[in-house]
Amino acid sequence: MSLTAPHHHAERGRARRADVLAGLPGPAAAGVWQASLEAAFAVDGRRIVVLDDDPTGTQTVHNVPVVTRWRVEDLRWVLTRESRVAYVLTNTRSLDEAEATAVNCEVVANLLVAADAEGVPVSVVSRGDSTLRGHFAAETSAIIETLGAGGQRVDGVIFCPSYLEAGRVTVGDEHWIVEDDWLRPVADSHYATDATFSFSTSHLPTYVEEVTGGGIRAQDVLSIGLDDIRSGGPDRIAALLRELSDGRVAVVNALDATDLDAVVLAVLQVEAEGRHFLYRTGPSFVRARGGISERTPLRGEEIYPGGPRSGHGLVVVGSHVALTTLQVTTLQDSGDVERVELDVRSLLDPAEADRAVQAAVRQVLSALERRDVLLVTSRELVTGGDGQESLAIARAVSEALVTTVNQVVRARSPRYLLAKGGITSSDVFTHGLSGSRAKVLGSLLPGMVSVWQAEDGIDVGLPYVVFAGNVGGGDDLLAAVRILNGDTSC
Repeated sequence: MSLTAPHHHAERGRARRADVLAGLPGPAAAGVWQASLEAAFAVDGRRIVVLDDDPTGTQTVHNVPVVTRWRVEDLRWVLTRESRVAYVLTNTRSLDEAEATAVNCEVVANLLVAADAEGVPVSVVSRGDSTLRGHFAAETSAIIETLGAGGQRVDGVIFCPSYLEAGRVTVGDEHWIVEDDWLRPVADSHYATDATFSFSTSHLPTYVEEVTGGGIRAQDVLSIGLDDIRSGGPDRIAALLRELSDGRVAVVNALDATDLDAVVLAVLQVEAEGRHFLYRTGPSFVRARGGISERTPLRGEEIYPGGPRSGHGLVVVGSHVALTTLQVTTLQDSGDVERVELDVRSLLDPAEADRAVQAAVRQVLSALERRDVLLVTSRELVTGGDGQESLAIARAVSEALVTTVNQVVRARSPRYLLAKGGITSSDVFTHGLSGSRAKVLGSLLPGMVSVWQAEDGIDVGLPYVVFAGNVGGGDDLLAAVRILNGDTSC
């Protein structure tokens, strides 16, 4: 069906996976679309430029460039790399809506200038969170308006938040978190009560209506369901995509990588006919749309392509989600690291902040002489009276982490640097390491925990590990540290 039908969707409580999937056609055989995709990519010619609102979006890709600035010369640089995909780290999830809108307008305006200078056609991905947090409507509207001002219309917005590798799937237009044999509606998770980006529904068309303040009605959102994808295939999907005009939103359901492959094949077909889409997606769709092959997790010399690095590693944690706290506890209890804590309440006191940072710098430098170090903010979650105040607190804490890391790395280059949490990962790289360009080498875990190689800044060649706050199992931070130290059993 092309329009969402009346529905009775789950907002609270888990459902058995088997019950949710009952009656659905099975996925296509692995690789069934590969030959057709390769032929379509061979004539496509577009560069896929991902405006990443949080640095963790690179988890599913490898051998692609990342820039953290968006001057025309930076964007020309990424467009001249060999990769079909390039990332621009905007970090707008850490900004308020007005700031996020301004950043998106500036990036896209400069991108159009850079693309024209290089003679390269581009398609834009607005990479958002697989748990639905972020400035969805403000960002897509800003991009559409800026593209239009530059002469490029947008026929439709393809909304596909699925992150299959981390167990975030969309079935029946509902967005779910996989929990073994159960599926939990994302609105029934702690992500939905985020201090800045709370939401009340897992039903994606209704979510679109909610975040647009009713500007887009749920019944006007196009649904590309699993029946369309698996029974109708690319031809059926292409027919639905041709219904999009004037920036209409289409929700893409996805449970398996072959679902995304079928959608991308249809997208390539319809784009070749002259239509233009903006993508608002999670990490999985980027890999599929860019034609990036899956690869095994990084190990050994793949992590250290410049040769072995001496010394010990530094793990920096700013995220406060429950999963991160569990992972930090597991790492600390292992005895593999020495913990140095920055007390958040001290950081928010102007009379104490600098003293706390300098004490942490001394402790980290001393500990790095002996072993890997865990630099972590106190686990008490301190929030403001509203979303704006909470963002301000997060920025103050991040600034303290950044200052600490900058002073530490200038004094002693670590073996690796792992940053846990989205805002933390962005700020530590761009400000702590003064980095603006990097190459994504791959991931430490399947489709999760991205490894960058710094191409500029104060420690060129440093393996920089981007670990999202909301992914992985309880032991995965410990596993990442051990892999970075050469453990082949993880």
